[in-house]
Order: sequence, then structure tokens, then C-alpha cells
Amino acid sequence: MKRSQSFTADAPPQAADPSPTRKSFRDLGQVVLVFQGGGALGAYQIGVYEALRERGVEPDWIIGTSIGAINGAILAGNAPENRLSALEEFWRRVSHGGLVSLFSGAPSLGPFLANFATVTTGLPGFFKPNPLAFMGASAPLGPESAGYYSTAPLAATLGDLINLSRLNSGAPRLTVGAAKVATGEMRYFDSRDMPLDLKHVMASGALPPAFPAVRIDGDLYWDGGIVSNTPVEAIFDDRPRRDGIIFSVHIWQPHGAEPSTITQVMNRQKDVQYSSRSATHIARQKQLHRLRHVIAELAKRLPAAEREKPEVSELAAYGCLTRMHVVRLLAPALAGEDHMKDIDFSREGVKQRRQFGREDTLRALDRAPWTEPHDPLEGFVLHEIEREGTPGGR
Repeated sequence: MKRSQSFTADAPPQAADPSPTRKSFRDLGQVVLVFQGGGALGAYQIGVYEALRERGVEPDWIIGTSIGAINGAILAGNAPENRLSALEEFWRRVSHGGLVSLFSGAPSLGPFLANFATVTTGLPGFFKPNPLAFMGASAPLGPESAGYYSTAPLAATLGDLINLSRLNSGAPRLTVGAAKVATGEMRYFDSRDMPLDLKHVMASGALPPAFPAVRIDGDLYWDGGIVSNTPVEAIFDDRPRRDGIIFSVHIWQPHGAEPSTITQVMNRQKDVQYSSRSATHIARQKQLHRLRHVIAELAKRLPAAEREKPEVSELAAYGCLTRMHVVRLLAPALAGEDHMKDIDFSREGVKQRRQFGREDTLRALDRAPWTEPHDPLEGFVLHEIEREGTPGGR
């Protein structure tokens, strides 16, 4: 596995001409963004896109679950010149203003007030309490209303900010993941294969028991993050496979210290659950892609007459020489954050996470690790981008 790339958090990003970056990306193939789910932690993804746009890079394909699906749909549903402003408008609408925003920058107090307001009154433009749900856990609400909150405000917000014709234009392609309630299976709704609408995006973010399931073509769907919160397999299993550079944006911490308090236990439990066994997925995909390259290389060494035999040709088809550079961006933890961090929609929290996303992505672009030499048999080349001080970073 490629050694982790690390950097000092307070070193400013270097200025760079965007054209060399774009040229190197074009040589590598398609540009893909993979956005994890994670509620308020998704503000980091604003900064990731902001940095790419600053360097003249637009994605060819966006894949997301939950808040990642929402951010991705907003980007895909707007013209390039309007994408960042639409994303900013969404986060302005769903972050706390008024009295809560006055204390947003206060340590401990700011996040506490924001979290308290989120739980008790919901979020403007996102969700509001469902009074019937508080009549008791066994109250008959119906399959499409069984949630503590209603996401009708989110539907209205997305309706304002997303142009469905643009979203389904294929530039960029959009894929959102949702979990089928009846079977527990992950399903990816893909704008390449079918028209998407707001229901597909809403289903990807329908996290139970807070939000009710969304019905699509007769079936109920929940948040895809409960099955796979880092939907990279959608890329690796895509047909036909294509060369590319993949920015896999991780907003949960896969590494962490041993917890010694109940609060720390709950915080670490969420990180482990929603980081989605990313190390296992990476190791598996590296093995598979290396085997495909090995098969392709072996097939080339066979005599032409042997390669033309149907049974040999069938076996050789398992080989593949595509190469994917995976840049894994790992969002840092904010000072003092706890297990409620994913509902910290305070203005200050959103601002800090966005800033970190921009800084980290600019440093990755400046370093350009995908231009370094690599094993020609590797079809999956991993580049880890972590800040010094991030758990697991160096």
C-alpha cells in the first residue's frame, strides 16, 4: 500500500496555475468525487469542490450517500458557474442563524446550543419535528411517515436549488446510494441508466429512525449509509471500467484513540460504524485490480494462435489494464467535537469544516502524488492525504 501523504496543517497552500493540474487529470482519465454521508460533517465537501474549481477541475462523475448525495445532486443539478453558490446557499439555509449563530464561535457553548436547537426544533430548510412520532414508539404512523422528523423542508429546498434537467444531463454523471428496507440491499440510482428526481436523493438521506423511508417504484428505501457509507464499490464494479482519478472524501475518522468515557465511546462508535470498513474495501480492490493486470500481462505473452482459442479468450477477458488513482482525503476532527458532531450545523462548525476541505484539497493538488512512479502491475494506486495531528496521520 502506498505510504500515507501528510503535511503540516498551518502551512498555506501554494499558488498554482490550474492548467497543469487539469492536463495531468485529463491524461489520467475521468475525475470522480466520492462523498460519504455524515450530516453536518458534509460541510468539508464544500471545501473539496471549492478547491477543485479554483484549479479548473470539474468532476465527470459524483457518487454519494446521505449528505454526500445531497451535495452531489446540488453540484450535478447546476451549471458549473452556479455550482458553488448553490452549495453555499444550501448550507446557509440548513445552518443555524438567529440567536444560535451569535454564540456559534463560543467553545463548547456554541455547538451545544446548535445541537440542542437541531434536536428540539429541527433545521430550517432541512427537517422539522413530526409531532405524531412523539406520541409513543408504537404509534401507527405509516411506512412513509415513520420518523421523528419530517423532511418536507428538505424537499422544498432541493426543489429550489436543483435543476432536474441539468442533473440528468450526464455532465456530471450522478450516482446516489440507498438501502432497500425490505431486503437490506444497497441500490445505486444512476443518472447514466435512468432519470433521477428528488426522491432518489431524499431516499439516500433517509436515515432511520430520525427520517422516514422514501418509496420509489413501490419499494421503501433508507439512507444508503447504513449499508455502505463510502460507496467506492460503485466505481470499481462499474462496466465498462475506465481509467481515472478518484477523490474519495472521508468525513469520519477510521483511526482513533482508545475511549475512556461514555461520550468518547459513543463518538468512536460512530466513527467506526460510518467509516464503512474503508481499509478492508481498499485492500480488496487493490488485490482485484492487481490480479486483472496480471491476467492481462500473462495473456499478452501467449502465442497469437493460443490467444485466439475461444476458451483462452474467455479467460483473458478477466484481465483489465485500467488504472485508478484513488486520492483519499480524510477530514480532521474539530477541537472539542463529540458524538453529536454530525448534527453540529452551527455557522462556525460549517465554516471550519469547509475551510479544512479546501486547504486539504489544495495541498493534495499541489503535491500531485499521482504523478509519482508506481508499480505498472498496480491497477489501483492509493494516495492517502492526512493532516499531521489527524489520528493515523504522520
